[in-house]
Amino acid sequence: MTLANESISGEFILLGFSDRPWLELPLFVVFLVSYILTIFGNMTIILVSRLDSKLHTPMYFFLTNLSLLDLCYTTSTVPQMLVNICSSRKVISYGGCVVQLFIFLALGCTECFLLGVMSFDRFVAICRPLYYAIIMHQRRCLQLAAACWISGFSNSVLQSTWTLQMPRCGHKKVDHFLCEIPALLKLSCVDTTTIEAELFFVSIVFLIIPVTLILISYTFIVQAVLRIRSAEGRRKAFGTCGSHLVVVVLFYGTAIYMYLQPPSPASKDRGKMVSLFYGIITPMLNPLIYTLRNKEVKGAFKRLMTRVFLATK
Repeated sequence: MTLANESISGEFILLGFSDRPWLELPLFVVFLVSYILTIFGNMTIILVSRLDSKLHTPMYFFLTNLSLLDLCYTTSTVPQMLVNICSSRKVISYGGCVVQLFIFLALGCTECFLLGVMSFDRFVAICRPLYYAIIMHQRRCLQLAAACWISGFSNSVLQSTWTLQMPRCGHKKVDHFLCEIPALLKLSCVDTTTIEAELFFVSIVFLIIPVTLILISYTFIVQAVLRIRSAEGRRKAFGTCGSHLVVVVLFYGTAIYMYLQPPSPASKDRGKMVSLFYGIITPMLNPLIYTLRNKEVKGAFKRLMTRVFLATK
């Protein structure tokens, strides 16, 4: 107990790329610009989806949840990263590290299930269009979204507790930009084989199972789309599903690489870059992916801007 609690009143040092000081300015610019674009893009999707009655559908309800999730996801890490880059000490309090670990993990797990739910929504819309309104009614959508959030936060309680209970024997230098499970486990001064096996099993549940269900859904979706006689209908279906599929590949591909590969000292810096990709770059790209290929969102954004412009005249 003493070993597990030795850092509660102390702090951690987030090393990041401190051994390469010439990277700090470029990284600061990249983080700041990415964060601003993430805030603007996801806030735009949330506002447009809520204010335009034409977008009050299950698809945009889940997209709003994804945008809210990405806003919180990046806010849990990027401000601290920017502060540490500008500071020579690069520290984070024990409490701050616990909060960051819990929120980052909870939102990441929530997104795993939410992307799976979004693929189910597309499956029903394209493969069972006559039953879509019956299956994806408002109450069902709320239940599915709530299940995603509750599952993500429940899993985070377990994994965060397991990780933080490991004795560190005074080690406090985290070789990462943020407090993330793989980096914190490396501080442990005892054998972590058992907890790594437990975390590996949980990662399979949250990563491989949703990916498998998404691939099965899209197999049926592709078959259904190819049976559509209208070329315009096929284009619209592939456009909507293609956006979601790109997001799935970006998020799951990097998360699986990070959490399901065997630990290796040679992949240390690669792990940091992968974390930055799914923790910062993907939330920034999501609004662009969903809006650039979606005429409904672009049309709703134009209508919103027109209303704002007329209101200010």
